Amino acid sequence: MAAGGSEPVPRGARSGTGRLAARLWRKGSIAGLVAYSLALGGLLGLASADWATSGGYPFGGVQVGAWTAWPRAGAASADPYTRAVNARRGEIPLAVGEGLLLTAASDDAGQALDATCTYRIGGGTPPARAWTLTVAGRGPRAPGRPALREGFTSTEVLRSADGRFAVVLAPDVQPGNWLPSPRASGPVRLALRLYDTPVAASVGSLDRSTIPAITRLGCAA
Repeated sequence: MAAGGSEPVPRGARSGTGRLAARLWRKGSIAGLVAYSLALGGLLGLASADWATSGGYPFGGVQVGAWTAWPRAGAASADPYTRAVNARRGEIPLAVGEGLLLTAASDDAGQALDATCTYRIGGGTPPARAWTLTVAGRGPRAPGRPALREGFTSTEVLRSADGRFAVVLAPDVQPGNWLPSPRASGPVRLALRLYDTPVAASVGSLDRSTIPAITRLGCAA
């Protein structure tokens, strides 16, 4: 009998307890690894979905100069990412027979549109019953910045004698068709929506000369 009156633990029992503890530790490690992998996969999936739907449509665009036409944005067969972008924006896209959406995030020189710069958007548009030209920035409007005007329609824009127009996108007040920048700085995106237009059925017929030119006039120092 061992000192203190306690009986010694047999060596076999000690080794069995050690094997049981090691087995439980291995099982716990595997379960923890599985839980970590699932959590990491979920976070990566959410992050990638947020990135893919936070900007414009990721697929299906047809480039025409500085503009990108989206003929399938409102189609019933639109891809899941396009439907997710529409849902996130809370917008009802133009159906295939209703019109055509064109977006631009750069000017005719290929430089990204910037809210600190001044741009001239002008010329003509493809044949359409009506059109709208709107501006937006990535993310919500800057706090405290008043919403003055977000776009023009074909019925209200001022035109020259030949029927052509020029809209000036700028952070400061401009004469004529002034479109205020949506924020003090940061990226800008333009959207041109053509309603009841024959080019919606054949985007390939769009010519660069028939869509508004985007020209940078200058930027704030």
